[in-house]
Amino acid sequence: MSMPKEGESAPDFRVVTDEGQEAGLSDFRGKKIVLYFYPKDDTPGCTTEACSFRDGLVAIREKGAVVLGVSCDTVECHKKFKEKFKLTFPLLSDHEKKIVQDYGVWGEKSFAGKKYMGIFRTTFLIDEKGMIQKVFPNVKPDVHFQEVLNAL
Repeated sequence: MSMPKEGESAPDFRVVTDEGQEAGLSDFRGKKIVLYFYPKDDTPGCTTEACSFRDGLVAIREKGAVVLGVSCDTVECHKKFKEKFKLTFPLLSDHEKKIVQDYGVWGEKSFAGKKYMGIFRTTFLIDEKGMIQKVFPNVKPDVHFQEVLNAL
């Protein structure tokens, strides 16, 4: 599926969070949402990105937004990642790869000449009514938080 574009309605979903609770995009209606997709828990780039959102969460909340991280890792893996780095926002387990496909961030990647399927590091800013306000493709973890904050 192709990636939804700015101005389009954000695809809704229901999945399990790192706390074992069911959550969906519609649960956050009325707030801005920073929906960020990352490849894998506890890897260097993903840890940098998650910790920058953790460290800047107060500034994001001051702009009326919440942060939701999504990867295909299991709930148990999310719990360990969240505890290890004291993350203070929900991590959503898309183990069935439905959300990543609906948002067009799942596809063939390559590293060191090897091809594999994975998540393209991408963030969507979603407004209070569920519309996509901004898309950040090809995110660079070390500078991304400031880009998101500036766009909010």
